[in-house]
Amino acid sequence: MLTAKKFYWPAQLFGWTAYCSLLTLSVYTNSPEKVTSLFIMNILSLILSGILITHIQRVIIIKMGWLELRLPRLLPRLIFSSFVSSIFIAGIDVGTDYLSGFIGGEDPKNEISAIIVTIFAVLVLVLFWNAIYFTYHFFQKSRKQEISNLELAASNKESELKNLRSQLNPHFLFNSLNSIRALIDIEPRKAKISITTLSNLLRQSLILGKENLVKLESELSIAKSYLDLEKIRFEERLDVDWEIDEELENFEIPPFAMQMMVENAIKHGISNLREGGVVKIRAYRESNTVFLEVVNSGDLKDVVDLGVGIQNIKQRLALQYGDAASFSIKEVDGYVYAKMSFKNEVI
Repeated sequence: MLTAKKFYWPAQLFGWTAYCSLLTLSVYTNSPEKVTSLFIMNILSLILSGILITHIQRVIIIKMGWLELRLPRLLPRLIFSSFVSSIFIAGIDVGTDYLSGFIGGEDPKNEISAIIVTIFAVLVLVLFWNAIYFTYHFFQKSRKQEISNLELAASNKESELKNLRSQLNPHFLFNSLNSIRALIDIEPRKAKISITTLSNLLRQSLILGKENLVKLESELSIAKSYLDLEKIRFEERLDVDWEIDEELENFEIPPFAMQMMVENAIKHGISNLREGGVVKIRAYRESNTVFLEVVNSGDLKDVVDLGVGIQNIKQRLALQYGDAASFSIKEVDGYVYAKMSFKNEVI
């Protein structure tokens, strides 16, 4: 692939050669006898002078920092420098024609008119050259700015994701400790078992908390440890049902997403029911969409705030997947359905 610098010189050569070729064709059409070897030398001189002078103009543009100017300040400078460049190019062209004998000895007024026409013809070409040059640089500048904005957005998203993840561990830890505290005085043995379970749980969470995405198998392991811990507290009041498609065990999701759904099912569902209830954890695929669902006994009518966990899940899905993933929660016939869905582009 050609870089900008390597492309510049072929473009210069092609542009001026094309212009001079059209000029030669015009002269040949009207007066074929004028296209001699001397005329060709003059044409080559015009090509070289055009390349040289427009290159000098380019150097001035870069040295003076005109590429960074806004259009109102740039246009007068660009028109003036292009006009000066056109005078030099036209002067060299007319001078070589005069020395070669192609012009001279005619009415001075006609010669002056021909020089003015030449200057303005070259001016149009130089302005067109500058238009292409600045358009290319403005496009490159815009592209770099877009890349910079994307990198900044990605950096902000990464920072936000880290902040969101840092909120999960304390929230999860405090809820677990509250469960153990309730057992210490009543059933010390179960409290001891709970501490062991919590220790394993924290070890897993510390490992997974460093990742942006984790396998569903690992996430379900944390959820299982959490439910084992809660089952000690709730005893027969808590039933757990698992429906997991084994083909999805390697499917990757944000860490603690499933665990937070399970935690909310316990906190806002089972713990509010005197007779207890059931928590169903499901992972399945329908067509080109993967669904991860937690269903619990209870309702939403008395729930004012579902907690930071649900908000974190929504924000993390939005940040990491955009429209390709979503979270929903609803109540149907005495059960609350919390569901994450991942569309085909995520899979």
